[in-house]
Amino acid sequence: MAAATRARRPERREEPLSRERIVEAAIELLDESGESGLTFRALARHLATGPGAIYWHVTGKDELLGAATDAVVGGAMTAAADTADEDATPQEAVRALALGVFDAIDVHPWIGAQLARSPAQSPLLRVFEHLGRQVQALGVPHAAQFTAASALLNYILGVGGQNAANAREHQPGATRTEFLDVVAASWSNLDPEEYAFTRAVADQLRDHDDREEFLAGIDLILTGITGRW
Repeated sequence: MAAATRARRPERREEPLSRERIVEAAIELLDESGESGLTFRALARHLATGPGAIYWHVTGKDELLGAATDAVVGGAMTAAADTADEDATPQEAVRALALGVFDAIDVHPWIGAQLARSPAQSPLLRVFEHLGRQVQALGVPHAAQFTAASALLNYILGVGGQNAANAREHQPGATRTEFLDVVAASWSNLDPEEYAFTRAVADQLRDHDDREEFLAGIDLILTGITGRW
């Protein structure tokens, strides 16, 4: 009987635990529960293994967060490079990278905080390096290159992070349109003297497209860079 039972049971081949698999699982947990939900106990349960096996590949949560951020940002940069034409202008290359990072933060809201928290780490430096090379290609003088690249980087992180924060403010089950309707309505009810401008643009808030507005801001910065230098 036991032999027959063993014969009917399919043979299982477990996937070997690797650093890459651990990082993938960490990203899944971060997307689901945020940074607070990423613990080695939860990760071990998610991977059906023990915490000790995970510590063999990563030393702690900070390293794991850095690796997860690097994986997501690296994927966004690779996708942006793949979509850009070989003859793309520096402006087009900046737009492609900016939109790739913006979309990555939108899908993985925890990324924004990680990038802002670790300005000296490789994920952010890779984005800064790419932006800086495009700034150089635009002919910006050396003395102004840091300022120009930093302005682009800070805009990308700031708007991307704010967009992710807005998404977290949605009530469960509410759509983006419903959320914006509530905010726009609250703007329309502000004091007409103290908030004259905000009231005037309340309808534009309701109807705007986040990605289009984001790229419009990138174009404003690029126009300023090319117009000044």
